[in-house]
Amino acid sequence: MRAFDADVLIAGGGPIGLATALELNARGLTAIVLEPRSGTIDKACGEGLMPGALAALGRLGVDPAGHPLRGIRYQDARRAVTHRYRSAAGRGVRRTVLHDALRARAAEVGVETRALRVDEVAQHDDYVTVDGMRARWLIGADGLHSTVRTAAGLDRPARASSRDRRRYGLRQHFAVAPWSDLVEVTYLPEAELYITPVDEGTVGVAVLAPRPLDLEAALAQAPSVRERLAGAAEASTLRGAGALRQRTRARTAGRVALVGDASGYVDALTGEGLRVGLAQAEVLADCLARDDLRGYERAWARSTRDFRVLTAGLLAAATSPVRGLIVPAAAALPRVFGAVVERLAR
Repeated sequence: MRAFDADVLIAGGGPIGLATALELNARGLTAIVLEPRSGTIDKACGEGLMPGALAALGRLGVDPAGHPLRGIRYQDARRAVTHRYRSAAGRGVRRTVLHDALRARAAEVGVETRALRVDEVAQHDDYVTVDGMRARWLIGADGLHSTVRTAAGLDRPARASSRDRRRYGLRQHFAVAPWSDLVEVTYLPEAELYITPVDEGTVGVAVLAPRPLDLEAALAQAPSVRERLAGAAEASTLRGAGALRQRTRARTAGRVALVGDASGYVDALTGEGLRVGLAQAEVLADCLARDDLRGYERAWARSTRDFRVLTAGLLAAATSPVRGLIVPAAAALPRVFGAVVERLAR
């Protein structure tokens, strides 16, 4: 039999695909990243790295430039509650800056990247082939609308009730000096508006809503934020994402595994998609180093449990008649709010 091209093929060269390659490299496994897009990849996301995400990147030798984040503020038209991290700070980082830092680190340690879109996947007892390449395993790190997930038969149709919770995101940057070292989350009647400082002269503005929502319409509902952005030039192209909710039957099938958004996604409202993906990359690499892909399902569940439970609970509240009570409850119970933030920040 022809020798393997690599131990692992990774479909998707975004941050989680590259982080997975770095985790595998650290364990002595070879990986080839397959990514059809060239250059730096941007994406509509909140861009706030909580302390745990920043620490996970540091362990991989990645230290992207950005703006310190000292905590989280929830606010509505009448009140606000703030929690500042008790230990290390997080960091607001442009997605393009993060991607470039991970690409540079991957190249430094010798991870190979090929400009290829995964179209044909065939599984065998001891290996998998992808468009003529052969490896022991294939990892789908190709995002919300993963082709690997579909090819492996791991898609799970949304329940009728969950269709009502599908939400969409928009993100744009503005050239204005940050006015805070916090991620500010403003609860609007039907949407959340996120402000994240990403460098000394730029803030990111993101909105999450149950339907595609015009950014100007969202800002019109948040006059204090709109006032701070008045006259600021747009510093990026408006980008969108959705539907955000994605469900999977499982995270593995044969010799295929899913990581990051491809493995299933609840919502972006807690801002910890990258932290969860980095945790998954770590435990998946551990499993493959032991030749124990079946163990990844349990490890995935353990590594994501807190995030999934907290996010699902908050999403249920945000898409129900009690939505208007979220900020008042957080303000009335600041210790509980702080405990939730600290749990997500780990």
